[in-house]
Amino acid sequence: MFQSTTAIFATGLATFLIILAFCLRKNPFHSMVFLFRDLIQSRVMLFHLLGGMSILLLNKLELIMEPHLDPNVSDWTPYIKVFEENVTPLVQQLFKTPLLTCVTTYFYVIVFSTLMFASLFVYHHNRDYRSWYTLIYGISINYLLAIPFFLFAPVAEAWSSHPDVQFLIPTVYPDFEEQYRHFSGLNNSFPSLHTSISVTMAIIAWQSQNRRLAGVSALSAGIVLFAILYLGIHWYLDLIAGLVLASVSVSLASRLCEIPLGTHQLELSRRKASEQMSNLS
Repeated sequence: MFQSTTAIFATGLATFLIILAFCLRKNPFHSMVFLFRDLIQSRVMLFHLLGGMSILLLNKLELIMEPHLDPNVSDWTPYIKVFEENVTPLVQQLFKTPLLTCVTTYFYVIVFSTLMFASLFVYHHNRDYRSWYTLIYGISINYLLAIPFFLFAPVAEAWSSHPDVQFLIPTVYPDFEEQYRHFSGLNNSFPSLHTSISVTMAIIAWQSQNRRLAGVSALSAGIVLFAILYLGIHWYLDLIAGLVLASVSVSLASRLCEIPLGTHQLELSRRKASEQMSNLS
């Protein structure tokens, strides 16, 4: 599964299609064509999708900026370590098995990212535009609020600063550091974006009408929250901060989605009127 870039891509694609097929109970390729067609026809949807994807580039920009920042920026890792030093290794000590390591790595690396895109296709296919825009805004807000902490209150990943915590991902994904570290800095631990975005997706899914997606999102969030501790990546305070960040992000996104919804409905009305005029002529 993690032996090569090709294997990871194939696993991710298969996971994406399985999630779509399960949540929609029909051929997933139809929903893909449906969304791509609407993106061409709707400037509002295309603008928001591209805007949301561009926000993700800020994370890369943050990694580029880090080496050029004031070297006297306070490292928060020692403060968190004081509170958690005795409890951080407990999850690994109690549950560590090769199978569990493989499953949690699969959810952390593959399911987490594919579920973001699959959710957009599901919401669009169900014509649940409120959830579609809320997810775009929610993910963007998560990043916008987290990046200042990464820059000015850095916290190192648990395994890198705790002698009793082992980094388990490389045991099943040997090239993780080489291939994945480009997207996440070693001191970008607080708050946990895997926590905040997973919970954001789960909350929005539960507020939607697709019960299957709600179940998948809740399952994924639960496993990811366990995985970030079990795999030795995050501290408990990272997880707690991620939960708070998710709550704030969903609250703000639910309000901001009203802006594109009004414009989107106007576009749909104009398109419908145009189609009706074409049929009459």
